Amino acid sequence: MRFSARMTASAALLVVLGSTIGCTKLKARDQLVKGIEAFKSGKYEEATDYFQKSVALNPTDPTSQLYLATAYSYQVVPDLTTPQNLAVAQKALDGFNKVLAANPNDLDALRQEASIHRNIQAYDKAKADELKIISLDAQDAEANYTIGVIDWTEAYKNSTTILGAAGLQDDGQGNVKKSKDVCAKLVAANTDLVTEALKYLQQAVNINPTYDDAMAYLNLDYRRKADLECGNDAARKADLALADEWTEKIKGARKENERKKEEKLGGGVTMN
Repeated sequence: MRFSARMTASAALLVVLGSTIGCTKLKARDQLVKGIEAFKSGKYEEATDYFQKSVALNPTDPTSQLYLATAYSYQVVPDLTTPQNLAVAQKALDGFNKVLAANPNDLDALRQEASIHRNIQAYDKAKADELKIISLDAQDAEANYTIGVIDWTEAYKNSTTILGAAGLQDDGQGNVKKSKDVCAKLVAANTDLVTEALKYLQQAVNINPTYDDAMAYLNLDYRRKADLECGNDAARKADLALADEWTEKIKGARKENERKKEEKLGGGVTMN
């Protein structure tokens, strides 16, 4: 009888625990739903509060973790490196890292981390994020584009710094007035960046043939390449010709993108 009584008590305890756990999950779900509503309304701080409560109630729920990290990420101000902004960014990164700890191949979390790292100017980490994304999704045009933009940005900073030290301003035409010494410094600083940028920007266009933003940076990157043609004026002019070709391609891509946009919105046929 004692054995039977103990079994009955244990069974009752399991019922109580199951009911409590079920109730807690329902409360967590309620906080999650409220957070999503606030998030959609652009009330990111309010949404963060709801998501925090949801995570506290159900710490193993990856959806709540992802939403909480995303809410923090929307509060990160791009290109602002104040302690307060970096602290918010770190909270977002901590949240996405928890998601990635459970699933290292979560593309949503990886893309969010890449965006945050760009916004706080942690470009090396952003590139590493984008490379991981490409390894999981080789057809991600934006990841390829982003690596190209990061490389071009670094190359541009190098160029303006080196040229400025020599009393020159970038003319976007290969800077033929620069000395051999200045050109050698540009080659050392920018060759790898310019080459890699061309590679990934071209891949972005290969994936998305009307990617006009990628085309714009191809134009800019060929102008950086023209800086590196020390004493070879024919090569410099060839680089600038390719830059100009991308300018023309941009026009066609934007026209096609506009046509697709109108078609998607249900626009009629345009008469010429």
